Amino acid sequence: MKRFSLFVLFCSSAAAAWAAAAQPHPFLPNQFAGWQIESPPRLSDDAAAADSAYAAALKEYGFNQLESAIYTRPDRKLSVKAARFNDATGAYGAFTFYKSEGMETEKIGDLGASAGTKVLFYRGNILVEADFDRVTAMSAAELRELAGALSQPTGNNNKLPTLPTYLPRQGYIAHSAKYVAGPAAFSNVHPPFSADVVDFQRSPELVLGRYSTAEGVATLVLIAYPTPQIAGDRLRAIESWIKASSCSAPGGATGGGCDFFGKRSGPIVAVVTGNVLRSEAQSLLAAISYDADVTWNEATSLSKKDNIGNLIMAAFTLIGILMLIALVIGFAFGGLRVLLQRFFPNRWFARPHDVEIIRLNLPR
Repeated sequence: MKRFSLFVLFCSSAAAAWAAAAQPHPFLPNQFAGWQIESPPRLSDDAAAADSAYAAALKEYGFNQLESAIYTRPDRKLSVKAARFNDATGAYGAFTFYKSEGMETEKIGDLGASAGTKVLFYRGNILVEADFDRVTAMSAAELRELAGALSQPTGNNNKLPTLPTYLPRQGYIAHSAKYVAGPAAFSNVHPPFSADVVDFQRSPELVLGRYSTAEGVATLVLIAYPTPQIAGDRLRAIESWIKASSCSAPGGATGGGCDFFGKRSGPIVAVVTGNVLRSEAQSLLAAISYDADVTWNEATSLSKKDNIGNLIMAAFTLIGILMLIALVIGFAFGGLRVLLQRFFPNRWFARPHDVEIIRLNLPR
C-alpha cells in the first residue's frame, strides 16, 4: 500500500510538472522606459489568437506563443502584442509578411517599421506590434529599451536567412520584400504564379520584391531549392505555367502585365514578371549571382596523431623508457644480492653444501 501511495504521488508530481512546463510563460517585461504593465498579460499558444485571418501563415513561420499586454503611464496608454517564434528566421519572415510599402523604417530591435501610431519590429525570435495612443519624440527610444529587454535565442536559432540579401537594391520599393516559407503565406502576398508550381514539398525558401520600372512595377521572385537540379526543373515548370495561364489575356492574371523573364543561378531560381522592359528585367537578373558558402572541415595540416614522425619518436621514447626500467630493476636485483651476500654470507646465496652436481659416469 505504501509503495502504491508513493507511485501515485510520483505520477501526480510528474503530471503537475508537465502541466507547468506546458503553460506559456510571459516574456514581456513588467516595466520599461517609465511604462508600467497594467494587468497580467494574456498568453496563448494558438496562432488564431494572434491573427485569425493568417493563422496558417503564422504556423509556417514557426509561431510559438502570443503575449498581449497594456502598458500605462500618467495620461498615456500603449498596447503591445508580441509573438514568439521558434527562431529568428520565423520572426523575420512574419515581420516582412506584415510590413507594407509606405511604412517608415525605424532603428528598433533588429529591424522596425512604423505607420502612424503603430510600430512593428522584431528582435531575435520575437515580433512586436506596438500601438501608441499618440507618438512623441521619445517613442522610438522607449521601444528600443523594450527591445533590449527581450530574451534572445542562442546558436543557430538566432541566424537570419541569406536569400533576401540577393535582392538587388536598384529600383527596389522600400518594404516590399516578403520572405515566405510555405504556401499559405505565399498565397497572401500577391504572387505572380501559383503556389503549386513552386512545389513547397521540395522545402524551398522564397522572397519577393517589387521594383519600379519605366513601364510601371515589376515583381522579382527568388526561390532557393536544396539542389540546382530541383531549381532547374522548377524554373521550367514556372515558365510553362505562366505561358499556359490566363496571362495571355488582356491585363494579365495578376493585373500587372505578363512578361516573363527567368534564370537559374545555382540552386536559386529568379523570375521577373509584370510591367518591365526586357533590358530592365535582364539587368535585375544579372545582379543575382549565387555565391556558395562552403565550410571547409578538412584539416589543413597534420595533427599529432596523424604525423608519422611523431609516431616514430613516440615509439623510440617508449623503447628508451622500457630500457631504463629494465636497467633499474637489474641494478636493484644485483645490488640486493651483493648486499645480502656481504652481510649474510652463504645464507641465501652461494651455499656450496646445497649445490648438487649431477654426474654422468659415461665410459671413456
